[in-house]
Amino acid sequence: MYMGIERYKTADNKDFKLADYSTGPGKNPLYEKSERAKILEKNREEMRAYQDKLYADGKAGLLIIFQGIDGGGKDSAIRDVIGVNPQGVMVHSFKQPSSVELRHDYLWRAVNVLPERGMIAVFNRSYYEDVLIVKVRELYKSLNILERCKDGGTIDRRYAQIKNFEDYLWENGIITVKFFLHLSKDEQRKRFLKRIDREEKNWKFSDSDITEREYWDHYQDAFEKAIAATATTNNPWWIIPADNKAYSHAVISEIILGAFKEIDPRYPVVTEAQKQILKNSREILTRQEEN
Repeated sequence: MYMGIERYKTADNKDFKLADYSTGPGKNPLYEKSERAKILEKNREEMRAYQDKLYADGKAGLLIIFQGIDGGGKDSAIRDVIGVNPQGVMVHSFKQPSSVELRHDYLWRAVNVLPERGMIAVFNRSYYEDVLIVKVRELYKSLNILERCKDGGTIDRRYAQIKNFEDYLWENGIITVKFFLHLSKDEQRKRFLKRIDREEKNWKFSDSDITEREYWDHYQDAFEKAIAATATTNNPWWIIPADNKAYSHAVISEIILGAFKEIDPRYPVVTEAQKQILKNSREILTRQEEN
């Protein structure tokens, strides 16, 4: 993994504060402007090679989660960084739960789309919404569920449930890489203005974006507490400076590549018996060409 990338990682830090992390590259960036695109492309090329091995090996699955405030760049990160074979990747967006999903526990809709071993799943938002917007807007209080399941301790219990869930995944060969796209309030304002001013981006803007922006401090607090409660050694959080997309994409690609390297997938070893089958098959195909 690129030297210095650990500055964006947090694990087992109950005193975690978002204010300790910059929303931009800062004075000592890992990559200069001139090299960011090159690093992204190099990492994408390596990721493609690792993905092929991941699929062939079939021992581990990779779950990549993108969380962040509206305008943080989740869509562009998924589009520009995840440059692997689409047949081996599933992308899922977690929007407002459907009536069917609301009849199940909050993790149910995530469990249904977890990656198989050998596959990659990318979550645009995730089950973390159930300790973010659900916390900020206290949506859990209106759930059609037993009263004891929606008291004042609901969110704290969910932190523990999510932590245990991710431990369970790790113990069953599913590696989870969690990105928080750390955006400044002013940069969000600029991106919202672009969505308004550029016709091809109008569809991405909703008046609810302005409404939710009024809860900025509440959301920052919710993100901070969720990250502090669920960042562990096996399932850390990566706090990505999101104000500059070229920089954030280079950093994200470095971290995903690092996850592939830690998994270290290998092509299956060909046994002597299989080698003999290959040899026999080659001889048959060669004779057919001669005929």
